[in-house]
Parts: sequence; structure tokens; C-alpha cells
Amino acid sequence: MKAFVFPGQGAQFVGMGKDLYDNNTLAHDMFEKANEVLGFRITDIMFAGTEEELRQTKVTQPAIFIHSVILAKTLGDEFKPDMTAGHSLGEFSALVAAGALSFEEGLKLVSIRAHAMQKACEKEPSTMAAIIGLPNEKVEEVCASIDDVVVPANYNCPGQIVISGSINGIDKACELLSAAGAKRALKLKVGGAFHSPLMQPAKEELEQAINTTTFSTPICPVYQNVDAKPHTKPEEIKANLIAQLTSPVKWTQIVQNMIADGLTEVVELGPGKVLQGLVHRISADIAVSGKE
Repeated sequence: MKAFVFPGQGAQFVGMGKDLYDNNTLAHDMFEKANEVLGFRITDIMFAGTEEELRQTKVTQPAIFIHSVILAKTLGDEFKPDMTAGHSLGEFSALVAAGALSFEEGLKLVSIRAHAMQKACEKEPSTMAAIIGLPNEKVEEVCASIDDVVVPANYNCPGQIVISGSINGIDKACELLSAAGAKRALKLKVGGAFHSPLMQPAKEELEQAINTTTFSTPICPVYQNVDAKPHTKPEEIKANLIAQLTSPVKWTQIVQNMIADGLTEVVELGPGKVLQGLVHRISADIAVSGKE
């Protein structure tokens, strides 16, 4: 069985999508439609902006979504997934590619999500850190022992968890986790505490938008971040998307569940090959290919 997977924030790079725009008519038209929906030429930033401009959450998220979905659409009849999944933001790309949402509606939601998350980040300074070389249970135990806000945010692969929370909470956690034997406890250059309780204001804003958007039944199961399970019912998909902003990304569990359900091949659609590397680590037995 074949899965198409879609990356989240952090996979972006200046120049992403330029070849598609220049050489594929469908891609060109979809990029221009995205500019129209957003009300500014995001393609100018994607193709020739600065890294700083592209790193803004309100730009990064739509940019990665646009690139990922256009890659899926330009595959035409070759896009025949038995299952799809996306990491954080990538879940929106997976849903649009699988037909649960139109490109335009998906882009509107992603833009609302990005702006809401950026506002939440500006409201309360916060950050994230990558923890390498400790079991999940130990990371969870240390996070739970700290009074400040600090929680597991991304279960990326065995031995790699990203934690999220207040700056003070993350500093304390990194110190304790290093003492507990972590190979690395590295603070990340991000604007805030994604997938933590500090995203509650953004969650409430996104919830309103999602509840007024029409979702369809996707062409295949979409494995969602919140519970790592396959979903096809629109109401379940909407509820999980809303919960996602304050819940951890269970990527390790998603890949494990896909394997249990018969996964044999993974194709990554989007900038970079981040997920390809994580899938390799979760299961070296899967045939993996990436498309940029």
C-alpha cells in the first residue's frame, strides 16, 4: 500500500516551487490562484524573498501548503494514495490532496491558522526544543515535573521528541533532560510554543473557521496527528484538526499504524525530505521516495 506524506513548518527554502511555476501550466495557474486568495504575491517571497521573510509563520505555512498541494495536483493520475498523512501543517496539505477540502478553502484555513498562531506567539514569548536520545516516557516524566508550561509537542521518531512551552519551562526541561542522559537538548529557532496549551487562543480562532467550512469525504484514509488513526468522516476530521493546535504530533505512531495497516511505500510531497528521513528511522524496511 502506498502513502503520500506532507511536511510541516521548517521544510521551507527560498526558491521552492519556482521550477514548477515556470514549467507547468497547472502549477502556474494554482500559484496565481494562491496569490489571489491570500491578497498578496506570496510567490515573490517563495521564489526570491529572503530567508527571514519566508520564516515568518504567516508566510511559511501557506508557502509550504501551496507547494505541497501543487506537487500532488501536478502528478495527475499518478496520485493514487491508499493513505495520506501530514506533519502538523502538512495535515492540511494531506486533506486537500485527498479531496477533503478544495485548494482555495484549505489555503484560507491555513492562512487563518498561521496568523492566529503568530498572534499567540507574540502574546506570550515561548519556544521549543529538540530532545535526542531519551525514551518518550522519560521526556514525558521530566516535562510533567516542571511547574511552567512544557509538554511533548512532536513525537518525530524513536529517540527524537520536540518539546514546547514557556521559555523558562523549556530552559528547565533542557537542563533536566541533559542531566538525565539526553544526547542533545537543543532549543529551536521558532517563534513560539506550537502544539502546546499556549496555542489555545489560536485554537479558538481556527475552530470558528473550521466549523464554517465544508469538508468532504477524502478519497482515502487520512492518518491524523492527534490520535495517529485513519479517518474519513468529515466531522471527525474537523474535530481532530481543531484539537491539533494544542495537542502533540504523533508522527512516530502514525507511521507505525500505517505499517500495521499494510504500508509498503512512502512518497513525500513538499519542500525538503524531512519526513523521508523520519520514516527511514521508524522503519528501515519501507521503500521510500521523495519528490520536491
